Amino acid sequence: QVQLVESGGGLVQAGGSLRLSCAASGRTFSSYTMGWFRQAPGKEREFVAALSGSGGMRYYADSVKGRFTITRDNAKNTVYLQMNSLKLEDTALYYCAAGRLMTRATNLYTDWGQGTQVTVSS
Repeated sequence: QVQLVESGGGLVQAGGSLRLSCAASGRTFSSYTMGWFRQAPGKEREFVAALSGSGGMRYYADSVKGRFTITRDNAKNTVYLQMNSLKLEDTALYYCAAGRLMTRATNLYTDWGQGTQVTVSS
């Protein structure tokens, strides 16, 4: 099991940038696929990005491709989500998650953080 704590959310104007961080506990962080998901009010949780344990494979949702970048530092047990060119529709509660499979499927991630709010204003 992995404990996850997100940080870095906040209020930003459209077109701006934020970097989210997710700190993980445990000594086997590098063996986990790490994902970022988001949930807007009244909507289902949706996939944003995923990164394999070694960092060699990445998946992105079409809606964020070219604007968001997922990276990880296994020495620091941390995964990041750099978000550029933010849009109003990026407003959501952002969660990081850990799992054993390289997947976009929400239900295949086993450990979740509490989330960090990102609000994009016009």
